[in-house]
Amino acid sequence: MFVLRFCTFYLNLCISALCVQPIPLLRTQRCRSLTLSQEQVSCLLANAFFCTFPRRNSRRMEFSNYPDINFSRLFEGSSQSKQEKLKTLLWYFRRVTQQRPAGLLTYTRQCLQRLPSWSSSEKQFSKLRISCDGSIEDQGYGMLQVDFANRFVGGGVTGSGLVQEEIRFLINPELIAARLFTEALDDNECLIITGAEQFSRYSGYSDTYRWDGNHDDQTPRDEWKRRCTEIVAIDALHYRNFLEQFHAEHMSRELNKAFCGFVRPGVQTENLSAVATGNWGCGAFGGDTRLKAVLQMMAAAEAERDLMYFTFGDADLLRDVHHIHTLITDAYATVGSVFSLLLQYYECVCKKTTRGKPQETLYCFLSERL
Repeated sequence: MFVLRFCTFYLNLCISALCVQPIPLLRTQRCRSLTLSQEQVSCLLANAFFCTFPRRNSRRMEFSNYPDINFSRLFEGSSQSKQEKLKTLLWYFRRVTQQRPAGLLTYTRQCLQRLPSWSSSEKQFSKLRISCDGSIEDQGYGMLQVDFANRFVGGGVTGSGLVQEEIRFLINPELIAARLFTEALDDNECLIITGAEQFSRYSGYSDTYRWDGNHDDQTPRDEWKRRCTEIVAIDALHYRNFLEQFHAEHMSRELNKAFCGFVRPGVQTENLSAVATGNWGCGAFGGDTRLKAVLQMMAAAEAERDLMYFTFGDADLLRDVHHIHTLITDAYATVGSVFSLLLQYYECVCKKTTRGKPQETLYCFLSERL
């Protein structure tokens, strides 16, 4: 009842004072930034909680290329996962109605019209740090933190989804507001959110996710009063067949998408933080962890950023990725030369495989030729 009462108050406050004009839309193929106060965002999320945004529950309306924003699907059924989601979101509302946060957030849609020629790139691989332990949101402090996004940002956060992206949107609920105004991402686009505050702790993953209490975010604020947390949403391709991800056009697409998320045009290299990432597009999306690690290393090198890679407890992946990075750097291999080897792997190995996974692994193939 406490949360319900104060959410109602926020609805009235939003209408009368906080949001006095329409929220600009971050449309496809347009570079644009939108800065909102944390209080405005909390008002938008209160409206989402009460499902007051019109014309956003049907794919047949003019917002068919936008994520849903109303929380109606969260109230359907009685699954343990949805209960834990609602606990996390209700804690956020309790916090913001009690403390009234006074910071700002910036949502930036970045669209690149010129993309690298991967086959001719002369960039050398940047530094890599890799860890089995820790998480992007905790041990990635001060880095560019990757959200393994759906092209509709937030994925299934307002429904039944509960993996990396949805969890990040739950513990940092101000990210959910992006679903109101961010059109689906194209292959040369990403969404950068600066200033999102973490309000909750959690344990588990997917079906074992549990709200684990309050999180007191001590991340300092910049001169704009934004938390110094930069999160980038990049969406990977969904593969139903393991071998198709090694096609040249698919590898190029993933390289372009990661590069779009990592690069900051006009920013000096010395002012760029490392990228905190991990098994992007793997799991339910069918990506191969070892290929995705190499592609992200290549994109980071092209963007002139170091990489902090979390394997989420996979010790074998840690060993393999560290070994292949060492071979690449010891050989002074360029991004272009490694891309050529990836193409050779598809032509020489994948094309000859009729079903399942190739007998010769990608890393064995690369190790023999570096």
